[in-house]
Amino acid sequence: MVDSPALLTAMSDINLHQELLEQGLSKPELSRLVRSGGLVRMRRGAYVEPLPSGSSAATAHRVLLTAALRQVCYQSVASHVSAAVVHGLPTWTDQLERVHLTRDRSGGGKHRRDLQVHGVPLSPDQVITVGGIRVTGLARTVLDLACWGPLERGVAVGDAALRLGLRDRDLAAAVETGARRHGIARARCTAELVDRRSESPGESVSRVRFWRWGLPAPTLQLDVRDRSGAFVARCDFAWEQCGTIGEFDGKVKYGAFLKPGQTAQQAVMAEKRREDRLRDLGWQVVRWTWADLANRAELVSRLQAAFRRGSDLSADGG
Repeated sequence: MVDSPALLTAMSDINLHQELLEQGLSKPELSRLVRSGGLVRMRRGAYVEPLPSGSSAATAHRVLLTAALRQVCYQSVASHVSAAVVHGLPTWTDQLERVHLTRDRSGGGKHRRDLQVHGVPLSPDQVITVGGIRVTGLARTVLDLACWGPLERGVAVGDAALRLGLRDRDLAAAVETGARRHGIARARCTAELVDRRSESPGESVSRVRFWRWGLPAPTLQLDVRDRSGAFVARCDFAWEQCGTIGEFDGKVKYGAFLKPGQTAQQAVMAEKRREDRLRDLGWQVVRWTWADLANRAELVSRLQAAFRRGSDLSADGG
């Protein structure tokens, strides 16, 4: 069991089976509490009070992580998607059912329903403490996920890590240390593609898809101004030579980042006026969603049609 005082303090909301018995609960009483919903069994031998309604999958994963860390040896370090959750990096819900830990050794990993332990060399300078949890640092976390998962997701994590302060040279150094790891070629590609200017996972995944599909490289976060120099819009993607603006439509644009007192409907109308101003300036505007990214032929066709229209207008002096 973990015996670090800092970790025990951080994980005090996790109740282990033996602790509950020592507090006076009998086994039948514990079973009744679980059946009634008074306690939730996170994993074998670890219980927690019910999470607030509407808690995210990442929140539930963090609770599962703290439960697992209370039951394993202190040398285990949160890594991979579990480290991403601790750092606040992007995750996908299909990754969050299993806690990932790393121990500094070669081989000897374990794979269980709710826990995967990786036996991989891990140097002390690749481990930090966040909120009382020993976790791989940003560079090592990006490396692990880039080696382990799809390129698009690795780039999304890398982009976010750069926005949190990870330096390009530190990521490059981490990739160099993993030269013999399975998946290192994908990690090297990730390190070449990351860009802190991508502001959301959807933008990151879009950028990688466009690269895979052979589309021209866009300018990111272009500030568009009118003919008098007044600011009009900051755009996710711009193919200036083709007179085309690209915008990834994520839910947050009309939800999480509403201005004070602004409704979702008002935000949609403001976005429509913004797009009208861009079109008035001669820009083609193409918008897409997560669903569109799964349909290569249709999205590429829409973008290429916009490129042709924008190029024709530029040639005509529009």
